[in-house]
Amino acid sequence: MSLLKFESMLKTNAVYFFDLVEFEEIIVHYLDAGKHALAKKAVKLGLQQHPASVELKLLQVEIYIFEDELDKASVLLKVIERLEPNNDEVFIQKGTICSKEGKHKEAIELFIIALKFTDDKVDVWSLLGMEYLYLDDFKNARLTFIKCVNVDVEDYPALYNVIYCFDMDEEHEEAITYLINYIETNPYCEVAWHQLGRQYYILNKFKDALSAFDYAVLIDESFIGGYLEKAKTLEQLELYQEAIDNYLITLELDDATAFVYIRIGECYEKLEHYNNAISFYKKAVHEDPLLDKGWILLTNLYYIQENYEKASYYLSKALKIDEDNFLYWRSYSEINLKLNFFEEAISGFEKCLQLNDDELEIYIGLADVLTFVGKFERAINVLVNAQKNHKNAAEIEYRLAGLFFTFSKEKYAIDHLIKALKIDFEYHMVLQDLFPVFHENKKVQKLLNDFKKGIE
Repeated sequence: MSLLKFESMLKTNAVYFFDLVEFEEIIVHYLDAGKHALAKKAVKLGLQQHPASVELKLLQVEIYIFEDELDKASVLLKVIERLEPNNDEVFIQKGTICSKEGKHKEAIELFIIALKFTDDKVDVWSLLGMEYLYLDDFKNARLTFIKCVNVDVEDYPALYNVIYCFDMDEEHEEAITYLINYIETNPYCEVAWHQLGRQYYILNKFKDALSAFDYAVLIDESFIGGYLEKAKTLEQLELYQEAIDNYLITLELDDATAFVYIRIGECYEKLEHYNNAISFYKKAVHEDPLLDKGWILLTNLYYIQENYEKASYYLSKALKIDEDNFLYWRSYSEINLKLNFFEEAISGFEKCLQLNDDELEIYIGLADVLTFVGKFERAINVLVNAQKNHKNAAEIEYRLAGLFFTFSKEKYAIDHLIKALKIDFEYHMVLQDLFPVFHENKKVQKLLNDFKKGIE
């Protein structure tokens, strides 16, 4: 009734009298509703009618803090503190200001003082716990949030924070013990069962995790998070069809997501139901066209099926989203090799190197393609650069030997061949296809025979 009266007053420009309690209710209502402009008007009018009210002054402080007018808030708090030095709200608001200024240790000290004067310790513990979190003091944060849960077992934000602290300290066994004790007090709490399942999952105790998630969804049949975690656990147990069934339940309960479509697709792929997998991957990229993982999964699946044209098409979609992902360029090169598009394969390997993907296989792949298309000098340059990062690699030395024989630079070739044979004698068999002339050379044959005898 007082709210209607206040809003009527604003419309008519009339001035009505409200008692202090009415003003507090009006202001709190507007603050809770996010209507800060109306809350400011109510505070202003309230202080005109009740200028000595500490409660209204504190609400003014709250508005100042919300608007980042921290200096004004601090000045007003000093006035209030002189009037009521033991007012818990003064210390709470001073702590809030320190927190916004990044002074978390000072905020903690002020919240601890507030605890001495307040009757509502839970709210202060919650604020105090957050300050410990800001400082990565997970032990004190956990102990503080536990106090909140001890007062109200249904304070789920505090419960989540307790488990978060256990997670950050990697105390998963301790988290399990805490949750089991909590469940004894509140056995029908799906949140606790869900968190218990998460802890078992982290410890690779998948059967225990599955049991916990089963309880979570049994308590709340619409608990999407429970079904998602249950499905992920079933995947770990290689029960892919059951995992799919649980993912499908989440689609019935809420809007479709690309994440779920992808997980279903991956399950079908592991079951070798490739058409179903492709169907769900396509749903994923339709739901989120910027999800490069969906395009890559389609690429890989078509690659497995040796449908390289389609693999190339879907890979191009992924590259448009993330052209700096070296793994995509690796796939690009491999697919183009299958399609006999050698120049494209070369550009793909070179792009990998530009992106600092300097694994030996990239250098070797690039050198082999260059050799195949007759670009021997470029192949040598690639291998020489490879030596900077991969010393004493037989794969490099044999190729350099073969290439120098191609240029009739026998001395260099023999030097590299000897080095290669010392590193790995057996690997020379791999190069018969690349350098058949290399293996027909009499000096090479003699070296190979001598090394073979030496090994025997």
